[in-house]
Amino acid sequence: MVTTVVFDADETLVDLRPAVTGGLIAVLEEMGRLNPAARISLADLESDWHLALGANAAAPVWEVRKAALARSLNRAGLGAHLDEISALFFARRFALTRPFADTLPALAVLRQRWTLGFATNGNSRAERCGLVGEFAFAVYAHCDGVPKKPAPDFYAAVCAAAGADPAQVVHVGDNPAHDVVGAQRAGLRTVWLNRRGERLPANVVPDAVITTLTELPSVLADLSGEADLPPFIRQCSGGTSSIDV
Repeated sequence: MVTTVVFDADETLVDLRPAVTGGLIAVLEEMGRLNPAARISLADLESDWHLALGANAAAPVWEVRKAALARSLNRAGLGAHLDEISALFFARRFALTRPFADTLPALAVLRQRWTLGFATNGNSRAERCGLVGEFAFAVYAHCDGVPKKPAPDFYAAVCAAAGADPAQVVHVGDNPAHDVVGAQRAGLRTVWLNRRGERLPANVVPDAVITTLTELPSVLADLSGEADLPPFIRQCSGGTSSIDV
């Protein structure tokens, strides 16, 4: 029996890419103001992110982002401005962060039957991403000693917060390694959200695959073995809702 549904944040519930891009554009504009001779592009900032992440993938994501910005600023001779530029990036990133259009309608339906949780490796906090009050619990990597996904202790923290056995929890997310393989190894059931029509690695087999959260209530009803659930639990509208950011 499924009692709990826990969601990854970025690219699952939260449309992160426009927000990050907007934050980086704000950084570029400020760098240009501080040093008009700097020749740094958006592609350079994105490349510095990947280099910083590769150098220390286990670090908190905010720390990786700050390290990436430090790389970019140092190349432009602006290393002394790291703190103010980091603050600018995060302010803009959170100001632009929104849930996907299908997120709030799906959560409203699912909450009528299952306990909902929010669990992420990233910087997205529910209350700063238009998701305040949507979840019974939240688990954040690098808070209270919780490691990043796919470490088993991350999913153990999820189950402890839910007050549920792993077999009673379904983990929903977009990342095959973190949200499917890691969760399955910890005993959770999994739903892979494939918004962009990507291919799963051959050895990754989630319990279900969906392309939009509007499909999730019906999938969960099937995973729960509860065929007699009311029709309104099995379906939800994809319409937009007001967002509190």
